[in-house]
Amino acid sequence: MTAVRAHAVVLDIEGTTGSAAHVRDVLFPYARRRLPDWFEQHRDDPRTAELLAGVRQETGSPGLGVADAVARLAAWSDADVKAAPLKKVQGWIWAEGYADGSLHGHVYPEVPGVLRGWRDDGIALYTYSSGSVKAQRDWFGHTEFGDLSVLLDGLFDLETAGPKHAPDSYRRIRDALGVPAATCLFLSDSAAELDAAAEAGWHAVGVRRDDDPRGSHLPGHTTVAELTALSVRPAEDAGPTPEKNTGKVHSA
Repeated sequence: MTAVRAHAVVLDIEGTTGSAAHVRDVLFPYARRRLPDWFEQHRDDPRTAELLAGVRQETGSPGLGVADAVARLAAWSDADVKAAPLKKVQGWIWAEGYADGSLHGHVYPEVPGVLRGWRDDGIALYTYSSGSVKAQRDWFGHTEFGDLSVLLDGLFDLETAGPKHAPDSYRRIRDALGVPAATCLFLSDSAAELDAAAEAGWHAVGVRRDDDPRGSHLPGHTTVAELTALSVRPAEDAGPTPEKNTGKVHSA
């Protein structure tokens, strides 16, 4: 059993709390197929202009038209590029699928009980994903175990925190939480993300599921196969515990 003391646990989603295969095989194709129709159906939606501006900025092409923007988003999806405009429109498309019952968010069976246990023990819980805050909230809000979003105290994404491989992103999250870095724990299936969190002074523990083709260990980091192998207890330092459910550390 791996034991860590922390005020806050920040969780990656894909491969950590939910299946990366579900994202790759279900969610990504679902959004990609619907990209052209989404633009057509939302021509007068302010979000479309916002999205087009984001693609133009990301590509450095201020004159990029809608058709070319759709093509670029599709190409990013095929290559799994962590581009903020793609993550944003994927979240909007998925939201429609969650609303009509076409989609659900995947979490591993032990996750609901573990999160409830940590929360009951006074640990604040957050997610940090390349998927948008909206997509994260919908993922946890529509699981086979019910609405698990109520267990989360905040959510972070590429826009609110920055790239997941950058130590400064974890410093921004720490500042938002208002607790010492040494009392923050990050869980992820990515060695580069764990390295970045550790460089920022966090505890960093790897999660590699038994069916992960990349192997069961993340070099340089303690690695567990599921969250039940972690014992997380409140930190003993005099630092403050993050405020819960204030809405101050995530965007809609």
